[in-house]
Amino acid sequence: MKPSALRLALLAAAMTTGLALAGGAVAKPITEADRAQILKNVDADSAQISDAALKIWGFAEVGYQEVKSSALLQDQLKTAGFDVKAGVAGMPTAFVGSFKNGKGPVIAILAEFDALPGLAQTASPTKTGIPGQVAGHGCGHNLFGAASVGAAVSLKEWMVKNNVQGELRVYGSPAEEGGSGKVYLVRDGLFNDVDATLHWHPNSENTARQGVSLANVSGKFRFHGVSAHAAAAPDKGRSALDGVELMDVAANYLREHIPEKTRIHYVITNGGTAPNVVPDYAEVYYYVRHPDPEVVKDVWARLEKAADGAAMATGTTVDHEITGGVYALLPNDTLGKVMDANLRRVGGITWTPEEIAFAKTIQTSFTKPPSVDTVKTIEPYGIDMDGGGGSTDVSDISWTTPTVGLGTATFVPGSAGHSWQNVATAGTTIGVKGAVNAAKTLALTGADLFSNPELIKKAKAELAQKRGPDFAYKAMLGDRPPALDYRKARGAE
Repeated sequence: MKPSALRLALLAAAMTTGLALAGGAVAKPITEADRAQILKNVDADSAQISDAALKIWGFAEVGYQEVKSSALLQDQLKTAGFDVKAGVAGMPTAFVGSFKNGKGPVIAILAEFDALPGLAQTASPTKTGIPGQVAGHGCGHNLFGAASVGAAVSLKEWMVKNNVQGELRVYGSPAEEGGSGKVYLVRDGLFNDVDATLHWHPNSENTARQGVSLANVSGKFRFHGVSAHAAAAPDKGRSALDGVELMDVAANYLREHIPEKTRIHYVITNGGTAPNVVPDYAEVYYYVRHPDPEVVKDVWARLEKAADGAAMATGTTVDHEITGGVYALLPNDTLGKVMDANLRRVGGITWTPEEIAFAKTIQTSFTKPPSVDTVKTIEPYGIDMDGGGGSTDVSDISWTTPTVGLGTATFVPGSAGHSWQNVATAGTTIGVKGAVNAAKTLALTGADLFSNPELIKKAKAELAQKRGPDFAYKAMLGDRPPALDYRKARGAE
Protein backbone atom coordinates (compact mmCIF):
# COMPACT_ATOMS: atom_id res chain seq x y z
CA MET A 1 0.00 0.00 0.00
CA LYS A 2 1.32 3.45 -0.91
CA PRO A 3 1.94 5.95 1.95
CA SER A 4 -0.94 8.18 0.85
CA ALA A 5 -3.29 5.23 0.67
CA LEU A 6 -2.11 4.05 4.09
CA ARG A 7 -2.77 7.47 5.56
CA LEU A 8 -6.28 7.52 4.13
CA ALA A 9 -6.95 4.07 5.51
CA LEU A 10 -5.75 5.09 8.98
CA LEU A 11 -7.88 8.23 8.84
CA ALA A 12 -10.95 6.22 7.92
CA ALA A 13 -10.24 3.78 10.72
CA ALA A 14 -9.87 6.61 13.20
CA MET A 15 -13.17 8.11 12.14
CA THR A 16 -15.02 4.82 12.53
CA THR A 17 -13.33 3.34 15.59
CA GLY A 18 -12.36 6.45 17.54
CA LEU A 19 -8.59 5.79 17.43
CA ALA A 20 -6.49 8.94 17.64
CA LEU A 21 -3.79 9.99 15.22
CA ALA A 22 -0.38 11.44 16.10
CA GLY A 23 -0.77 10.84 19.82
CA GLY A 24 -4.05 12.74 20.10
CA ALA A 25 -6.96 11.89 22.36
CA VAL A 26 -9.08 8.80 21.86
CA ALA A 27 -12.45 10.09 20.65
CA LYS A 28 -15.02 7.33 20.72
CA PRO A 29 -18.57 8.30 19.77
CA ILE A 30 -20.95 8.04 22.69
CA THR A 31 -23.64 5.36 22.43
CA GLU A 32 -27.05 4.94 23.99
CA ALA A 33 -25.51 2.23 26.16
CA ASP A 34 -23.03 4.85 27.42
CA ARG A 35 -25.85 7.22 28.24
CA ALA A 36 -27.77 4.51 30.06
CA GLN A 37 -24.66 3.64 32.08
CA ILE A 38 -24.13 7.29 33.08
CA LEU A 39 -27.73 7.68 34.19
CA LYS A 40 -27.44 4.45 36.15
CA ASN A 41 -24.27 5.77 37.82
CA VAL A 42 -26.04 8.97 38.93
CA ASP A 43 -29.00 7.02 40.28
CA ALA A 44 -26.56 4.86 42.25
CA ASP A 45 -24.88 8.01 43.62
CA SER A 46 -28.16 9.83 44.36
CA ALA A 47 -28.05 8.95 48.06
CA GLN A 48 -24.64 10.62 48.33
CA ILE A 49 -25.94 13.69 46.47
CA SER A 50 -28.84 13.90 48.91
CA ASP A 51 -26.61 13.43 51.94
CA ALA A 52 -24.22 16.19 50.86
CA ALA A 53 -27.00 18.59 49.85
CA LEU A 54 -28.88 18.31 53.14
CA LYS A 55 -25.74 18.49 55.28
CA ILE A 56 -24.57 21.65 53.49
CA TRP A 57 -28.10 23.04 53.84
CA GLY A 58 -27.71 22.56 57.60
CA PHE A 59 -24.25 24.13 57.69
CA ALA A 60 -25.60 27.31 56.00
CA GLU A 61 -22.15 28.91 55.74
CA VAL A 62 -21.81 32.31 54.06
CA GLY A 63 -19.17 33.35 51.55
CA TYR A 64 -15.54 32.50 52.37
CA GLN A 65 -16.69 30.87 55.61
CA GLU A 66 -17.84 27.57 54.02
CA VAL A 67 -15.30 25.44 55.87
CA LYS A 68 -17.52 22.42 56.56
CA SER A 69 -19.27 22.55 53.20
CA SER A 70 -16.03 22.70 51.23
CA ALA A 71 -14.44 19.92 53.27
CA LEU A 72 -17.42 17.62 52.75
CA LEU A 73 -17.31 17.97 48.95
CA GLN A 74 -13.54 17.60 48.89
CA ASP A 75 -13.80 14.37 50.89
CA GLN A 76 -16.36 12.96 48.45
CA LEU A 77 -14.07 13.68 45.53
CA LYS A 78 -11.02 12.18 47.25
CA THR A 79 -12.97 9.04 48.08
CA ALA A 80 -13.96 8.77 44.41
CA GLY A 81 -10.34 8.93 43.27
CA PHE A 82 -9.91 12.61 42.42
CA ASP A 83 -6.73 14.49 43.27
CA VAL A 84 -7.82 17.55 45.25
CA LYS A 85 -5.90 20.77 45.72
CA ALA A 86 -7.39 23.02 48.39
CA GLY A 87 -6.97 26.70 49.18
CA VAL A 88 -6.39 27.75 45.56
CA ALA A 89 -6.25 31.37 44.34
CA GLY A 90 -5.87 32.72 47.86
CA MET A 91 -9.25 31.39 49.03
CA PRO A 92 -9.13 28.87 51.90
CA THR A 93 -12.46 27.23 50.95
CA ALA A 94 -11.79 27.02 47.19
CA PHE A 95 -10.52 23.78 45.65
CA VAL A 96 -9.86 21.98 42.39
CA GLY A 97 -10.56 18.24 42.12
CA SER A 98 -8.99 16.49 39.14
CA PHE A 99 -9.27 13.08 37.51
CA LYS A 100 -6.88 12.62 34.58
CA ASN A 101 -6.74 9.68 32.20
CA GLY A 102 -4.24 10.28 29.45
CA LYS A 103 -4.25 13.06 26.90
CA GLY A 104 -7.55 14.59 25.89
CA PRO A 105 -10.03 17.40 26.53
CA VAL A 106 -10.11 19.21 29.87
CA ILE A 107 -13.73 19.53 30.99
CA ALA A 108 -14.66 21.54 34.09
CA ILE A 109 -17.74 21.34 36.29
CA LEU A 110 -18.44 24.18 38.73
CA ALA A 111 -19.59 23.64 42.32
CA GLU A 112 -20.95 26.35 44.64
CA PHE A 113 -21.87 26.01 48.31
CA ASP A 114 -22.29 29.41 50.00
CA ALA A 115 -25.45 30.49 51.80
CA LEU A 116 -27.10 33.90 52.08
CA PRO A 117 -27.20 35.96 55.30
CA GLY A 118 -30.53 36.70 56.94
CA LEU A 119 -32.53 33.76 55.55
CA ALA A 120 -32.51 31.13 58.30
CA GLN A 121 -35.57 28.93 57.75
CA THR A 122 -36.66 25.42 58.65
CA ALA A 123 -37.53 22.86 55.97
CA SER A 124 -41.22 23.56 56.47
CA PRO A 125 -43.85 25.13 54.16
CA THR A 126 -44.58 28.03 56.49
CA LYS A 127 -42.22 30.82 57.48
CA THR A 128 -40.35 29.52 60.52
CA GLY A 129 -36.96 30.91 61.47
CA ILE A 130 -34.18 29.03 63.20
CA PRO A 131 -33.12 30.72 66.47
CA GLY A 132 -29.43 31.49 66.57
CA GLN A 133 -28.88 30.84 62.86
CA VAL A 134 -28.13 33.83 60.65
CA ALA A 135 -28.04 32.37 57.14
CA GLY A 136 -29.89 30.03 54.80
CA HIS A 137 -29.61 28.55 51.32
CA GLY A 138 -32.02 30.91 49.59
CA CYS A 139 -30.25 30.36 46.26
CA GLY A 140 -29.95 26.59 46.65
CA HIS A 141 -26.17 26.39 46.50
CA ASN A 142 -26.27 23.38 48.82
CA LEU A 143 -27.91 21.56 45.91
CA PHE A 144 -25.55 23.12 43.37
CA GLY A 145 -22.35 21.83 44.96
CA ALA A 146 -23.70 18.41 45.82
CA ALA A 147 -25.10 17.73 42.33
CA SER A 148 -21.97 18.97 40.56
CA VAL A 149 -19.77 16.66 42.59
CA GLY A 150 -22.25 13.82 42.04
CA ALA A 151 -22.15 14.42 38.29
CA ALA A 152 -18.36 14.40 38.29
CA VAL A 153 -18.14 11.17 40.30
CA SER A 154 -20.60 9.43 37.98
CA LEU A 155 -18.88 10.74 34.85
CA LYS A 156 -15.49 9.62 36.17
CA GLU A 157 -16.84 6.10 36.72
CA TRP A 158 -17.92 6.01 33.07
CA MET A 159 -14.52 7.32 31.93
CA VAL A 160 -12.70 4.60 33.84
CA LYS A 161 -14.95 1.80 32.56
CA ASN A 162 -14.55 2.92 28.95
CA ASN A 163 -10.95 4.21 29.11
CA VAL A 164 -12.08 7.67 28.01
CA GLN A 165 -9.11 9.98 27.58
CA GLY A 166 -8.99 13.44 29.07
CA GLU A 167 -9.17 15.34 32.35
CA LEU A 168 -12.28 16.02 34.41
CA ARG A 169 -12.09 18.83 36.94
CA VAL A 170 -14.41 20.08 39.67
CA TYR A 171 -13.89 23.70 40.71
CA GLY A 172 -15.11 24.32 44.25
CA SER A 173 -15.89 28.01 44.04
CA PRO A 174 -16.85 29.86 47.24
CA ALA A 175 -18.59 33.17 47.79
CA GLU A 176 -20.63 33.40 44.59
CA GLU A 177 -23.08 35.65 46.44
CA GLY A 178 -21.18 38.92 46.14
CA GLY A 179 -17.70 37.61 46.85
CA SER A 180 -16.76 36.93 43.21
CA GLY A 181 -14.87 33.75 44.08
CA LYS A 182 -14.61 32.50 40.50
CA VAL A 183 -13.05 35.77 39.38
CA TYR A 184 -9.93 34.97 41.40
CA LEU A 185 -9.81 31.48 39.86
CA VAL A 186 -9.91 33.01 36.38
CA ARG A 187 -7.50 35.81 37.25
CA ASP A 188 -4.96 33.27 38.56
CA GLY A 189 -5.08 31.33 35.31
CA LEU A 190 -6.80 28.21 36.63
CA PHE A 191 -9.06 28.02 33.55
CA ASN A 192 -6.41 28.74 30.93
CA ASP A 193 -6.22 25.12 29.76
CA VAL A 194 -9.91 24.24 30.18
CA ASP A 195 -11.70 23.30 26.94
CA ALA A 196 -15.27 23.68 28.20
CA THR A 197 -17.03 24.47 31.48
CA LEU A 198 -20.37 23.15 32.73
CA HIS A 199 -22.54 24.49 35.52
CA TRP A 200 -26.14 24.52 36.68
CA HIS A 201 -28.33 26.43 39.07
CA PRO A 202 -31.39 25.62 41.18
CA ASN A 203 -34.55 26.98 39.60
CA SER A 204 -38.33 26.70 39.69
CA GLU A 205 -38.42 25.25 36.18
CA ASN A 206 -36.39 22.88 34.01
CA THR A 207 -34.52 24.79 31.33
CA ALA A 208 -31.30 24.81 29.35
CA ARG A 209 -32.14 28.18 27.82
CA GLN A 210 -28.94 30.24 27.62
CA GLY A 211 -28.79 33.96 28.31
CA VAL A 212 -26.86 36.94 29.55
CA SER A 213 -26.64 38.29 33.08
CA LEU A 214 -25.78 41.69 34.53
CA ALA A 215 -22.22 42.81 35.11
CA ASN A 216 -21.73 44.29 38.55
CA VAL A 217 -19.41 45.99 40.96
CA SER A 218 -20.06 45.83 44.69
CA GLY A 219 -18.34 47.36 47.65
CA LYS A 220 -18.52 49.19 50.95
CA PHE A 221 -18.40 52.90 51.76
CA ARG A 222 -17.12 53.66 55.26
CA PHE A 223 -17.75 57.04 56.86
CA HIS A 224 -15.73 58.38 59.80
CA GLY A 225 -16.99 61.14 62.06
CA VAL A 226 -16.73 62.38 65.65
CA SER A 227 -18.72 60.88 68.51
CA ALA A 228 -20.47 63.06 71.09
CA HIS A 229 -23.46 63.07 73.42
CA ALA A 230 -26.41 63.49 71.04
CA ALA A 231 -28.33 65.69 73.51
CA ALA A 232 -25.73 67.40 75.72
CA ALA A 233 -23.12 68.19 73.07
CA PRO A 234 -24.52 67.60 69.56
CA ASP A 235 -22.48 70.51 68.19
CA LYS A 236 -19.29 68.65 69.01
CA GLY A 237 -20.30 65.58 67.02
CA ARG A 238 -20.03 64.78 63.32
CA SER A 239 -22.30 61.86 62.44
CA ALA A 240 -20.90 59.17 60.19
CA LEU A 241 -24.48 57.88 59.86
CA ASP A 242 -25.52 61.28 58.47
CA GLY A 243 -22.84 60.76 55.83
CA VAL A 244 -24.26 57.36 54.90
CA GLU A 245 -27.82 58.62 54.78
CA LEU A 246 -26.95 61.65 52.69
CA MET A 247 -25.04 59.42 50.27
CA ASP A 248 -28.09 57.16 50.03
CA VAL A 249 -30.29 60.16 49.20
CA ALA A 250 -27.85 61.26 46.49
CA ALA A 251 -27.77 57.72 45.09
CA ASN A 252 -31.55 57.59 44.93
CA TYR A 253 -31.68 60.89 43.02
CA LEU A 254 -28.99 59.50 40.72
CA ARG A 255 -31.39 56.78 39.55
CA GLU A 256 -33.20 59.28 37.31
CA HIS A 257 -30.07 59.98 35.31
CA ILE A 258 -28.49 56.59 34.63
CA PRO A 259 -28.86 54.27 31.62
CA GLU A 260 -31.86 51.98 31.35
CA LYS A 261 -31.43 48.52 32.92
CA THR A 262 -29.03 49.87 35.57
CA ARG A 263 -29.67 48.51 39.07
CA ILE A 264 -28.42 50.19 42.26
CA HIS A 265 -29.15 48.65 45.66
CA TYR A 266 -27.68 48.97 49.11
CA VAL A 267 -27.93 48.04 52.77
CA ILE A 268 -26.58 49.87 55.81
CA THR A 269 -24.33 47.35 57.54
CA ASN A 270 -23.30 49.59 60.44
CA GLY A 271 -25.33 52.59 61.53
CA GLY A 272 -24.07 53.16 65.05
CA THR A 273 -24.93 51.53 68.36
CA ALA A 274 -27.10 53.91 70.41
CA PRO A 275 -29.42 56.84 69.54
CA ASN A 276 -27.91 59.09 72.18
CA VAL A 277 -24.36 58.68 70.83
CA VAL A 278 -23.43 60.46 67.61
CA PRO A 279 -21.97 57.62 65.50
CA ASP A 280 -18.33 58.15 64.63
CA TYR A 281 -18.41 55.21 62.21
CA ALA A 282 -20.98 53.95 59.69
CA GLU A 283 -20.85 51.62 56.71
CA VAL A 284 -23.07 51.08 53.68
CA TYR A 285 -22.80 48.18 51.20
CA TYR A 286 -23.65 48.93 47.53
CA TYR A 287 -24.23 46.99 44.30
CA VAL A 288 -24.31 48.49 40.80
CA ARG A 289 -25.45 46.30 37.88
CA HIS A 290 -25.93 46.68 34.13
CA PRO A 291 -25.45 44.41 31.08
CA ASP A 292 -22.48 46.55 29.97
CA PRO A 293 -19.44 46.48 32.31
CA GLU A 294 -18.43 49.97 31.15
CA VAL A 295 -21.76 51.42 32.31
CA VAL A 296 -21.24 49.71 35.68
CA LYS A 297 -17.83 51.32 36.05
CA ASP A 298 -19.20 54.76 35.12
CA VAL A 299 -22.14 54.60 37.55
CA TRP A 300 -19.85 53.32 40.31
CA ALA A 301 -17.56 56.34 39.77
CA ARG A 302 -20.60 58.60 40.16
CA LEU A 303 -21.47 56.82 43.42
CA GLU A 304 -17.98 57.57 44.68
CA LYS A 305 -18.57 61.25 43.96
CA ALA A 306 -21.89 61.08 45.83
CA ALA A 307 -20.02 59.64 48.82
CA ASP A 308 -17.40 62.39 48.65
CA GLY A 309 -20.13 65.04 48.53
CA ALA A 310 -21.96 63.49 51.47
CA ALA A 311 -18.77 63.47 53.52
CA MET A 312 -18.11 67.12 52.69
CA ALA A 313 -21.65 68.13 53.63
CA THR A 314 -21.57 66.32 56.99
CA GLY A 315 -18.03 67.15 58.08
CA THR A 316 -17.00 63.51 57.93
CA THR A 317 -14.52 61.54 55.84
CA VAL A 318 -15.16 58.51 53.68
CA ASP A 319 -13.20 55.67 52.14
CA HIS A 320 -14.44 52.83 49.99
CA GLU A 321 -13.46 49.29 49.06
CA ILE A 322 -14.57 47.33 46.01
CA THR A 323 -15.27 43.81 47.31
CA GLY A 324 -16.72 42.19 44.20
CA GLY A 325 -17.07 42.61 40.48
CA VAL A 326 -18.11 40.36 37.61
CA TYR A 327 -18.68 40.46 33.85
CA ALA A 328 -21.98 39.80 32.08
CA LEU A 329 -22.50 36.15 31.11
CA LEU A 330 -21.50 35.20 27.56
CA PRO A 331 -23.84 32.42 26.35
CA ASN A 332 -22.64 29.60 24.08
CA ASP A 333 -25.32 28.34 21.71
CA THR A 334 -23.23 25.38 20.52
CA LEU A 335 -23.03 23.92 24.00
CA GLY A 336 -26.51 25.12 24.92
CA LYS A 337 -28.11 22.91 22.31
CA VAL A 338 -26.20 19.89 23.61
CA MET A 339 -27.23 20.65 27.18
CA ASP A 340 -30.85 21.08 26.12
CA ALA A 341 -30.87 17.74 24.29
CA ASN A 342 -29.53 16.00 27.37
CA LEU A 343 -32.00 17.69 29.70
CA ARG A 344 -34.78 16.38 27.46
CA ARG A 345 -33.29 12.89 27.66
CA VAL A 346 -33.41 13.11 31.43
CA GLY A 347 -36.93 14.57 31.44
CA GLY A 348 -38.97 16.51 33.94
CA ILE A 349 -39.60 15.83 37.62
CA THR A 350 -42.41 13.92 39.29
CA TRP A 351 -43.38 14.82 42.84
CA THR A 352 -45.08 12.54 45.33
CA PRO A 353 -48.47 13.51 46.80
CA GLU A 354 -46.66 14.62 49.96
CA GLU A 355 -44.28 16.83 47.96
CA ILE A 356 -47.19 18.33 46.02
CA ALA A 357 -48.97 19.14 49.27
CA PHE A 358 -45.79 20.77 50.62
CA ALA A 359 -45.46 22.85 47.43
CA LYS A 360 -49.08 23.97 47.48
CA THR A 361 -48.78 25.06 51.10
CA ILE A 362 -45.71 27.11 50.11
CA GLN A 363 -47.76 28.64 47.31
CA THR A 364 -50.33 30.02 49.75
CA SER A 365 -47.74 32.72 50.44
CA PHE A 366 -47.80 33.80 46.75
CA THR A 367 -50.23 36.18 45.08
CA LYS A 368 -50.83 34.29 41.82
CA PRO A 369 -49.11 30.90 41.99
CA PRO A 370 -48.59 28.95 38.74
CA SER A 371 -49.40 25.26 38.43
CA VAL A 372 -47.03 22.89 40.20
CA ASP A 373 -47.30 20.62 37.14
CA THR A 374 -44.76 22.80 35.30
CA VAL A 375 -41.96 20.86 37.02
CA LYS A 376 -42.87 17.87 34.83
CA THR A 377 -41.96 19.72 31.64
CA ILE A 378 -38.87 21.13 29.93
CA GLU A 379 -39.02 24.76 28.84
CA PRO A 380 -38.33 25.68 25.18
CA TYR A 381 -34.70 26.26 24.24
CA GLY A 382 -33.36 29.58 23.04
CA ILE A 383 -30.87 32.37 23.65
CA ASP A 384 -32.10 35.25 25.80
CA MET A 385 -30.06 38.37 25.10
CA ASP A 386 -32.29 40.77 27.04
CA GLY A 387 -30.53 39.99 30.29
CA GLY A 388 -31.88 38.86 33.62
CA GLY A 389 -31.91 40.77 36.85
CA GLY A 390 -29.07 38.92 38.53
CA SER A 391 -25.32 38.56 38.28
CA THR A 392 -22.93 35.64 38.60
CA ASP A 393 -19.20 35.11 38.77
CA VAL A 394 -19.66 32.29 36.25
CA SER A 395 -19.63 35.17 33.78
CA ASP A 396 -15.87 35.69 34.03
CA ILE A 397 -15.33 32.02 33.22
CA SER A 398 -17.62 32.34 30.19
CA TRP A 399 -15.24 34.90 28.66
CA THR A 400 -12.31 32.54 29.18
CA THR A 401 -13.65 29.15 28.08
CA PRO A 402 -16.86 27.99 26.36
CA THR A 403 -19.38 27.76 29.20
CA VAL A 404 -22.89 26.31 29.43
CA GLY A 405 -25.45 25.93 32.20
CA LEU A 406 -28.93 24.73 32.98
CA GLY A 407 -31.58 25.05 35.65
CA THR A 408 -33.76 22.36 37.17
CA ALA A 409 -36.90 22.58 39.28
CA THR A 410 -35.64 22.53 42.84
CA PHE A 411 -37.95 25.32 44.03
CA VAL A 412 -41.73 25.63 44.04
CA PRO A 413 -43.07 27.31 40.87
CA GLY A 414 -43.69 30.98 41.58
CA SER A 415 -40.98 31.29 44.24
CA ALA A 416 -38.89 34.43 44.33
CA GLY A 417 -35.14 34.07 44.38
CA HIS A 418 -33.34 34.60 47.69
CA SER A 419 -36.45 33.87 49.73
CA TRP A 420 -37.44 31.82 52.78
CA GLN A 421 -39.56 29.68 50.46
CA ASN A 422 -36.43 28.69 48.53
CA VAL A 423 -34.55 27.91 51.72
CA ALA A 424 -37.35 25.63 52.90
CA THR A 425 -37.58 23.70 49.64
CA ALA A 426 -33.80 23.39 49.20
CA GLY A 427 -33.76 21.36 52.40
CA THR A 428 -36.29 18.76 51.22
CA THR A 429 -36.64 15.92 48.73
CA ILE A 430 -38.11 18.43 46.27
CA GLY A 431 -34.76 20.16 46.07
CA VAL A 432 -32.83 16.90 45.96
CA LYS A 433 -34.89 15.53 43.04
CA GLY A 434 -34.04 18.59 40.99
CA ALA A 435 -30.38 18.27 41.94
CA VAL A 436 -30.28 14.65 40.75
CA ASN A 437 -31.78 15.68 37.41
CA ALA A 438 -29.11 18.35 37.10
CA ALA A 439 -26.36 15.83 37.89
CA LYS A 440 -27.63 13.53 35.16
CA THR A 441 -27.73 16.32 32.59
CA LEU A 442 -24.25 17.57 33.50
CA ALA A 443 -22.77 14.08 33.33
CA LEU A 444 -24.35 13.34 29.93
CA THR A 445 -23.13 16.67 28.55
CA GLY A 446 -19.62 16.04 29.85
CA ALA A 447 -19.61 12.65 28.13
CA ASP A 448 -20.64 14.29 24.85
CA LEU A 449 -17.72 16.69 25.10
CA PHE A 450 -15.18 13.99 25.89
CA SER A 451 -16.48 11.98 22.93
CA ASN A 452 -16.68 14.74 20.32
CA PRO A 453 -13.62 16.99 19.79
CA GLU A 454 -15.39 18.73 16.91
CA LEU A 455 -18.06 19.93 19.32
CA ILE A 456 -15.42 21.56 21.50
CA LYS A 457 -13.77 23.10 18.44
CA LYS A 458 -17.08 24.60 17.32
CA ALA A 459 -17.83 25.96 20.81
CA LYS A 460 -14.41 27.60 20.98
CA ALA A 461 -14.92 29.20 17.57
CA GLU A 462 -18.22 30.65 18.77
CA LEU A 463 -16.56 32.05 21.89
CA ALA A 464 -13.77 33.64 19.84
CA GLN A 465 -16.28 35.24 17.48
CA LYS A 466 -18.45 36.66 20.26
CA ARG A 467 -15.72 38.18 22.39
CA GLY A 468 -13.86 39.64 19.38
CA PRO A 469 -10.21 39.57 18.29
CA ASP A 470 -9.00 42.29 20.64
CA PHE A 471 -10.47 40.92 23.87
CA ALA A 472 -8.11 40.74 26.82
CA TYR A 473 -9.49 39.66 30.18
CA LYS A 474 -9.15 42.13 33.03
CA ALA A 475 -11.03 41.54 36.28
CA MET A 476 -13.65 44.12 37.24
CA LEU A 477 -12.34 44.08 40.79
CA GLY A 478 -8.77 44.82 39.73
CA ASP A 479 -5.80 43.16 41.35
CA ARG A 480 -7.04 43.15 44.94
CA PRO A 481 -6.77 39.88 46.95
CA PRO A 482 -9.96 37.98 47.76
CA ALA A 483 -12.18 39.95 50.16
CA LEU A 484 -12.35 37.13 52.68
CA ASP A 485 -14.11 39.34 55.24
CA TYR A 486 -16.75 40.85 52.94
CA ARG A 487 -19.57 39.19 54.91
CA LYS A 488 -18.39 40.85 58.11
CA ALA A 489 -19.46 44.43 58.86
CA ARG A 490 -16.64 46.40 60.39
CA GLY A 491 -17.03 48.13 63.72
CA ALA A 492 -15.85 51.61 64.58
CA GLU A 493 -12.22 52.22 63.71
